[in-house]
Amino acid sequence: MASPDPEPVLRTAVGADAPQLLRLARSAYARYVERMGREPRPMADDYAAVVAEWNVTVAELDGEVVGLLVCGVSEEYGGFAIDNVAIAPGLQGTGLGRRLLERGEERGRAGGHSEVRLLTHETMTENLALYSRIGYVEYDRRPAGEFDLVYMRKPLTPG
Repeated sequence: MASPDPEPVLRTAVGADAPQLLRLARSAYARYVERMGREPRPMADDYAAVVAEWNVTVAELDGEVVGLLVCGVSEEYGGFAIDNVAIAPGLQGTGLGRRLLERGEERGRAGGHSEVRLLTHETMTENLALYSRIGYVEYDRRPAGEFDLVYMRKPLTPG
């Protein structure tokens, strides 16, 4: 009997991960460039600064970063937020994104927050569907060029 595929290991990112985080974000978000007519912000983030300023979790498989989660308290979001979740194209749809989102929710609860917020571009329909399925509710839309950014939140029940 063949052994099951190994599960990615979740760990806290370090500054040395920055080049892999950028490569991952560029590959994970590439499918949205044509829809949006431009690169999504995470494709150009300075990941050394992101690791220094946010709580960043990586999913690692065989020494390669295959997922990332950026979360923390943000004035821009008005509280605890998930700023970025990205999964390597070959692992999208496997549940890894949900696992990382749950890790972010755990961090929010541990920090005493009553909800978690995030935003996504309205053309990222797969993300909107996932977020809605796992309990996020839209509370605002704001213009971003020809499209809207969709703001969502989810209550964090004590775990």
